[in-house]
Amino acid sequence: MDKPTLKNTLKFFESLGKIKSRSMFGGFGIFCNDTMFGLVVHDQLHLRAGQQNEVEFIKLQMQPYEYKKRGFPVVTKYYAIPEMWWEQPEVLMAHAVKALDIAREDQHEKKTAVPARIKDLPNLRLATERMLKKAGIGSVQELQDTGSVGAFQALQRSHNDAVSLEMLWALEGAIEGKHWSVITPARRDELLQHLDQ
Repeated sequence: MDKPTLKNTLKFFESLGKIKSRSMFGGFGIFCNDTMFGLVVHDQLHLRAGQQNEVEFIKLQMQPYEYKKRGFPVVTKYYAIPEMWWEQPEVLMAHAVKALDIAREDQHEKKTAVPARIKDLPNLRLATERMLKKAGIGSVQELQDTGSVGAFQALQRSHNDAVSLEMLWALEGAIEGKHWSVITPARRDELLQHLDQ
């Protein structure tokens, strides 16, 4: 059903980079490299909306794609383009480039956003969040300010020393945004030296 539009879309956007499609939302997500900026569904191309272009899309009476998830409607940020844009390649390309920029910005923000809760940091769970709260560290910011050694010492004080060294590596990884196993032996030695001071 979506094949002619999908084929045309993939060919049209070739100049933007490595264009590919993947099954998404009951249609096909359109990706440039690893960024999804379009959607072909019900034989219609939809483009990604954001702060910079959503008002314009609404003014043009473009409709966002909506699908059902567990029986509830979900409104996406992908708006169906007017059919006449296919006859105006420069207009379609200009809107597509803007949609791609918006999608890339969103992707970057998601990657760089600091998790809101301790349990959402790498290596940590709800149990760790509760332990840290008991030790007087209740937020991601407090954990970052305290540092892995300070947080580990606080845990030792509040949990009668029954905290293994793995927790120190986990806290360091959480603050650094990586898995504890990639913390170098040199960095581990540094942390242990700080712990002994």
